[in-house]
Amino acid sequence: MTLDKAFFDTWTPRALALLRIVAAFLFLQHGAAKLLHVPHVAMFDQLSPLSLIGLAGAIELVGSVLLLIGLFVRPAAFIMSGEMAVAYFMAHASQGHFLSPMLNQGESAVLYCFIFLLLSVAGAGAWSLDARRTHA
Repeated sequence: MTLDKAFFDTWTPRALALLRIVAAFLFLQHGAAKLLHVPHVAMFDQLSPLSLIGLAGAIELVGSVLLLIGLFVRPAAFIMSGEMAVAYFMAHASQGHFLSPMLNQGESAVLYCFIFLLLSVAGAGAWSLDARRTHA
């Protein structure tokens, strides 16, 4: 069986949507842990919502919900990509091993940064409110 252009034209937007939904769901847990304490992460117990990490939690919470439902995906993903770039350089690369995220525990920040950068350029894919808004 040969895979033709029609196959990829059909499934690429769906695969992009799955990446968006799964990444948003996983990232939502970071913001929820920081601001809503669900799941509970002890290091966020005394977190001030007005701190830098509290602001990051707000971006994570709101941005993830927008990505999950597929609304304003491009701007939300762009902001979230920037947040992850800042997180990498401030929290991980500053520990050393700038070019080795495996050694500075920055792998997830780098992956989120580039997943969100892709979504900011490619859009929401299928199954999104953005797609419904543009086709209505």
